[in-house]
Amino acid sequence: MTDQTRLSPGDPAPDFDLTDDAGKQLRLADLRGKKVVLYAYPAAMTPGCTKQACDFRDSLDSLHAAGIEVVGISPDKPEKLAKFREKEGLTFPLVSDPDKSVLTAYGAYGEKSMYGKKMMGVIRSTFVIDPEGKVELAQYNVKATGHVAKLRRDLGL
Repeated sequence: MTDQTRLSPGDPAPDFDLTDDAGKQLRLADLRGKKVVLYAYPAAMTPGCTKQACDFRDSLDSLHAAGIEVVGISPDKPEKLAKFREKEGLTFPLVSDPDKSVLTAYGAYGEKSMYGKKMMGVIRSTFVIDPEGKVELAQYNVKATGHVAKLRRDLGL
């Protein structure tokens, strides 16, 4: 494996200013004062990513009740993200990182193994960012299924 950046609790969360599924700019700095779950996924409308997105959608009320905002990030273009949102009834923003610079800054893009082959790609990851913009939790290579339930346990929800 290549030596890629991995974030740890206490690190400042890399700021971003990306286009979301509605064509608007979303900046991490605009979410200061709130806890944010930023989750990185490889591709909209694939089975695992759909399962994970629907899990977040179905858990959104309890996450919001705990003061947590959810943002999904992938290399998909905003138009594809809009279709994904509409098809699955997603109620949280999805941001587009086509050049993968933000994914790379979070350590969520790099060399990974898939079916025994090494390749470059998005590493399914979840980051909890505290209200001051610091990383509270960084989880890499998470599973699409059951991850949101585990995250809620980790956060004591």
